[in-house]
Amino acid sequence: MEYTPTVIIAALIATSVLGLAKGGLSGAGTLATPILALAISPVQAAAILLPILIVQDVISVWAFRHSWNRRIVAVMLPGSLVGIVAGWALAEFVAVEAVMGAIGLISILFGLWRLWIERGGRVAAAVNSPDWVGTLFGAASGFTSQIAHAGGPPFQMWVTPKKLPHAEFAGTTAVLFAMINWAKVPAYVALGQFSSANLVASAWLVPVAVATTLGGVWVVRRMRGRTFYTLINVLLVGLGLKLLVDAIV
Repeated sequence: MEYTPTVIIAALIATSVLGLAKGGLSGAGTLATPILALAISPVQAAAILLPILIVQDVISVWAFRHSWNRRIVAVMLPGSLVGIVAGWALAEFVAVEAVMGAIGLISILFGLWRLWIERGGRVAAAVNSPDWVGTLFGAASGFTSQIAHAGGPPFQMWVTPKKLPHAEFAGTTAVLFAMINWAKVPAYVALGQFSSANLVASAWLVPVAVATTLGGVWVVRRMRGRTFYTLINVLLVGLGLKLLVDAIV
């Protein structure tokens, strides 16, 4: 891989975005792969970012180890594993742009809906949906995470309405996606995406990953709960617009 200024800047921004996401601002993580894909191929971008995600997972899980919802993880993880296998099996047939565009559209609609609710809007939908619905959303998270490290929106769609304390929301995100990211490793190895060049690029970005993850943890722990959820929903809308525009253009 040629380390041009464009590649370096895109890699630093993508890694920083992931760090903030792993620190607790989970809506931001969806943008990382598209940002790096502006400079290199989406497949190579995803391969470089996976080892970074795993390093960041160690920090975020440790930071929130006492504040995560075990039931949500237990419900979503089985579906996530099925989604990862499906993403690996369909890797040669699914266009990344189509997946990212669909994620973008859903993220926009969901984020706007949640912002409306936050401002006092009323809705008849139940907050506590059945566990099998959570398993389906877990499958969507696993699939989109395997394709483009974009499993956040499906997770948020099922978990955000539950109104967990923001530290518990961040901890649940950290634990579930740490498991998902480790589960993706065999698929990436089977697809031949862990080349020496990609691993070297990942290694150079680890210090940035660690620093920005710690920064994200610091921000989340000092943020008011309502502010946290408003920011997450605004990020969802903004990221959704970016993903949808990129898919169309």
